[in-house]
Amino acid sequence: MIVQDVINHLEELAPLAYAEDFDNVGLLVGNKTQKVTGILVTLDTLEAVVDEAIEENCNLIVSFHPIIFKGLKKLTGKNYVERVVMKAIKHDIAIFSIHTALDNALQGVNDMICNQLELTNKRILIPQSETIKKLTTYVPKNEAEELRTALFNAGAGDIGNYSDCSFNVEGYGTYNGNEESNPTKGKKGKTHTEEETKITVTYAKHLESQILKTLLKTHAYEEVAYEVTTLENKNQNIGMGMIGEFVNPMDEASFLNHLKTKMNTECIRHSLFLNKKIKKVAVLGGSGSFAIQAAKASGADAFVTADLKYHDFFTSENNILLADIGHYESEQFTKILLVAYLTKKITNFAIILSKINTNPVKYF
Repeated sequence: MIVQDVINHLEELAPLAYAEDFDNVGLLVGNKTQKVTGILVTLDTLEAVVDEAIEENCNLIVSFHPIIFKGLKKLTGKNYVERVVMKAIKHDIAIFSIHTALDNALQGVNDMICNQLELTNKRILIPQSETIKKLTTYVPKNEAEELRTALFNAGAGDIGNYSDCSFNVEGYGTYNGNEESNPTKGKKGKTHTEEETKITVTYAKHLESQILKTLLKTHAYEEVAYEVTTLENKNQNIGMGMIGEFVNPMDEASFLNHLKTKMNTECIRHSLFLNKKIKKVAVLGGSGSFAIQAAKASGADAFVTADLKYHDFFTSENNILLADIGHYESEQFTKILLVAYLTKKITNFAIILSKINTNPVKYF
């Protein structure tokens, strides 16, 4: 097994195409063709984690947070980022980061929080836009079924709980090939009319390369006419945050105690109690102040996140309970999720959970 094989499995869970634009995900250090001796999963890649990988004979670290976030102009070991990269390179250890790709995944960071809190009826809080593409092409009528099937097999045509979705219109196409052409139907230099079927299918953005490759490989024409457009439709299965419900609502104090226990946190910073039952809860792992308005608009009784600033608490405006449980605390179960996932995908290979607590924040 090589590094790329592991990356392929991880991209099935959380395609990197859905990571946020500001992020730095993917293979940050190492060679994708390198053979894997062991996989160590961590939340953060620190020097101690690289040492742990060396000790465990793991030459691939799968990290949630990217160790390289801003550009590196020098590698002199003057800070922890440079030292980590230098040590990883010295020991031929590859580092892969999944970060916001997993934040936006349906069964990712926020789904894990919902499961910890025992929430039901889960759905994405802020569905991602511009992730659905539409392909329109024109094919000889007697070859339409073959092309449709090939596109469906490549991943096109899935809409919610339905597959093999397409729209088809019959008509006539015309073309005239020049002296350099090699038409599969008709003759060069003569205008040809062909009975065609116009096929329209939608597909997820991360599948575009294989969809177009399938189109060009399967289509009979020398020159394939097709159009690709990006839809404004929100993707209900991809996006930041998640919202769920308790089967039995609880008062605010009981909710915070439940939150403290389930998320294993020593401290919760929260907004003013509103003296109402907590049933619907929005969650967003990591820094989530940008989602406060979305949580309020969703009708959530509480919003669980991290890194809220002083003035963020004012934005609760007495209609939602804001709970800051800490950045590390909100994402601590992510590495457990990744280990469980990779263990199922790679059954004959040891996936090691890092034993190092990388939380830089301490409580006195």
